[in-house]
Amino acid sequence: MPQSERLLLGPGPSNPYPEAVAALTRPVLGHLDPEFLALLDETMDRLRTVFRTKNTLTLPISGRGSAGMEACLVNRLEAGATAIVSGYGV
Repeated sequence: MPQSERLLLGPGPSNPYPEAVAALTRPVLGHLDPEFLALLDETMDRLRTVFRTKNTLTLPISGRGSAGMEACLVNRLEAGATAIVSGYGV
């Protein structure tokens, strides 16, 4: 018996957009695939618009917020520089 399509209106789970479901059926792109690189260029261009910058090094980072912070520190601090890092919690 085929499952009928249901409209879910609660806080979750919810019905995904058909475009999202279709995208999940496509083959995974490698990080050096020309199609992926074109998509990355488009994403970076859109991020520059959102953040109102012309910096060509604007790029998305796949990871938690701490990954973005680490990328900032690694690229901002010079070798031999002193940094104060505070921690709290676990």
